[in-house]
Amino acid sequence: MGNYFTFPDLLIWLPILAGGFCFFSKKDKEAKRTAIVFSIIILGVSVATLFFTDSVKHLNLNYVNYIWLKYLGATYYIGIDSTGRMLTLLTAIGFPIVLIATSNTTFKKPANFYGLLMLTQAGLMGVFLAMDALTFYFFWELALIPVYFLSSQWGGEKRIQATFKFFVYTFAGSLLMLIGIIYVYMHTGARSFEDGTIANHSFALNSFYNAQLSAVEQNWLFILFFIAFAIKMPIFPFHTWQPDAYDQSPTAVTMILSGIMVKMGLFGVIRWLIPMFPAASIHYRNVIMLLSIIGIVYASCIAMMQDNIKRLIAYSSIAHIGLMCAAIFAMNQISIQGVMLQMFNHGINIIGMWVVVEIIERQTGIKKISQLSGLATTAPTLTIFFIIIALANIALPLTNAFTGEFLMFSGIYNYNTWFAAIAGIGIILSAVYTLNMIQKVFYGSVNAATAEVKDISWNEKIVLLLIVGIIFFIGVYPQPLIDLTSGEINDLLLRIK
Repeated sequence: MGNYFTFPDLLIWLPILAGGFCFFSKKDKEAKRTAIVFSIIILGVSVATLFFTDSVKHLNLNYVNYIWLKYLGATYYIGIDSTGRMLTLLTAIGFPIVLIATSNTTFKKPANFYGLLMLTQAGLMGVFLAMDALTFYFFWELALIPVYFLSSQWGGEKRIQATFKFFVYTFAGSLLMLIGIIYVYMHTGARSFEDGTIANHSFALNSFYNAQLSAVEQNWLFILFFIAFAIKMPIFPFHTWQPDAYDQSPTAVTMILSGIMVKMGLFGVIRWLIPMFPAASIHYRNVIMLLSIIGIVYASCIAMMQDNIKRLIAYSSIAHIGLMCAAIFAMNQISIQGVMLQMFNHGINIIGMWVVVEIIERQTGIKKISQLSGLATTAPTLTIFFIIIALANIALPLTNAFTGEFLMFSGIYNYNTWFAAIAGIGIILSAVYTLNMIQKVFYGSVNAATAEVKDISWNEKIVLLLIVGIIFFIGVYPQPLIDLTSGEINDLLLRIK
C-alpha cells in the first residue's frame, strides 16, 4: 500500500528536509527562518489531516506501508489514527510556537541547533505515527539522539552531568524495551507478502497485539516496556533525570522535552503496553497507580520548596504526568478520555509557561525566584499572559486543563475513592506553589534585576495570544478533541476486557 501523497510521509519527511536545509545554511538567520517556515508548513499539513479522519474513505492518505526488512517481517508502516492525529497536531503546534517565541535568542552555531531541532520533530512525529514495532523503536531513538546533542552543546554550566544522566536513563530504558520487542517478535505469527515471501515472525502492531504469550511472560515483558515508558514520562521513582535536564537544557529544548517528548511515554502505554499485555496491565495497575500518586504528592511538595523557577515547573510537570499515568491505569472510559484530552492541554500549557520563563531568563539572566520581583510593573502584558497560562496549568474552570482533570479524577474516583482523594491533594499543592511563585516574581517592588525588563515583543505576543486562545477555546468547547479520540478508547477497553 503506497501513495505519492500521504499525510504521514509529509509529517516525517518535511522536518527531515528542513533539518537538512538548516545544517547547510551559511547565514546565521537563514537556518532560523528555514526552521520557522517549515514548521508552519508542517502545522498546515497536520491541520489538513483533521479534515480526512475517515480511515476507510481516506485510507491511502492516512496510512503508508512499505516493505523494509522482508525476511524479518519488518515494514515501514506508519499511519494516523485518533491518538496519533492529536499528538502529531500537538507536535505541529508546539514547534512553531517554540521557534517563534525564541527567535530573539541567539544560539552559537545556529545551523546545527535548528537542524537538530527539526530532526527531533521528525523523530517525534515518527513515534506517534508508527504502526510497526521496529519502526517505532527507530523513531524512538531518532527523537532522543538530537536532544542529547542539543542539551550537551547549548545547555547551562552543569549541562554535561545533566545530559549524561539523561542519556544513561533513556538508553537503559530503550535497551530494556528492545529486549522486550525482540522477545514479543519471536512469539508472533508468520507474515506473508504479495510476492509470496513468508517471514516467520512479524513486527506489525496487530501481530504484537496477538502474540502468543503466557501470563508469566506478559508480566515480565510488561516490566521491560513499562520502565522504558516510565523513564520517558517520567513518573516516580524514574524521574530524577528530569529536573536537572530541564534546568540545564536550553529553554527551547526544555519546551520540547516537557511539552511534547514526555507524551512519548504516555502514548507508548496507550498504544503498545496495555493492548499487548492486558492481563499484566490489570495485574500491576494498583502498583503503578500507587507510584503515580506518590509522585503527584512528592513532586508537588518538592515544587513548593524550589527557588529555581525552571525546577519548580519541572516538578509541577512530574505531578501532572503522574496524574495522567494514574488515570490511564484506572482503565475506564472517563479516565482514559481525560488523559487523551489532557495530553494535548498539558503540552500547550507547559510550553506557554516555558515561553514566559525564557523571556524572563533572557532579559535578566536570573532563574532564582527570590531574586525576581515587580515584573507586573515593568512588563504588565507579560504578567497578564503568564497568570492566565499559570491558572490554566492548575485547571481553573473555563480553561482547557479543567475538563481533562475533571474527567481524570472522575475516572480515578470510579475505580478507587482513596486514590482519587490522595491525588486530589496535588490540586491544592499546585495552587499553593503556583500562586506563591506569581506573587514573588510578578508583584512586590521592582528591584535592580527587573528594573530594566522590557515588555514582550510582537512575536512573543503572537505566540502567547495563540496559546491563550487555545486555552479558552478548549476550556469552553472541548468536544472536538473528545470526539477525535473516542473510537480508539473503545478499542483499547475492549482489549482489556
